Amino acid sequence: MVNYPNGEPYHSKHDKKRTHLQVKPKRLTHSNRGMTLERMINASIKYYRETGQAVLHKKPTPVQIVNVDYPRRSAAKITEAYFKRASTTDYNGVYRGYYLDFEAKETKNKTSFPLSNFHEHQIRHMDHCLEHGGIVFVLVYFSSLRQLYLLDAQYFIDYWNEQLAGGRKSIPLTVFKAKGYPISLGYAPQVPFLQAVDQFISTM
Repeated sequence: MVNYPNGEPYHSKHDKKRTHLQVKPKRLTHSNRGMTLERMINASIKYYRETGQAVLHKKPTPVQIVNVDYPRRSAAKITEAYFKRASTTDYNGVYRGYYLDFEAKETKNKTSFPLSNFHEHQIRHMDHCLEHGGIVFVLVYFSSLRQLYLLDAQYFIDYWNEQLAGGRKSIPLTVFKAKGYPISLGYAPQVPFLQAVDQFISTM
């Protein structure tokens, strides 16, 4: 399936011909959870918007345009372009009067989360959002363990700075268990992370 840069699926005109067919929804199983985490988060934030609970969006991926053709003076056609590396986090929006800014990551590691999953500019972006009073966190899915956590971005910033000073290059799973908020995948929404956000806010 082809997705737009914001994570929403693309539907061609041929898809409309199949709308009369009754398709049985796939059962949410452990085997397909990790493979579809980003898609489930995208579906969840759409559900939160449609039910009026929050206004959250996946940020569009920046595009570098390389070549443009002008078949007519009044028209331009992009013939070559590339997706650029994201400069901030994947998601942001507003919930209960709070600005939310967050990232979603996966790892197959069973004992820790490698900091190599982040880039320096993403860490600095989260730090700046925290400085301005934002609610900033990371959703991390340990796919081999089938465990999903919400963890305060401050831990990622602290461990990143320790790494730069010669410290460890990962965050132990024990930190997620002790300081994070576990999230059980569901149906509507598929990733009910706002429940964890409520818990997070209550401790601030």
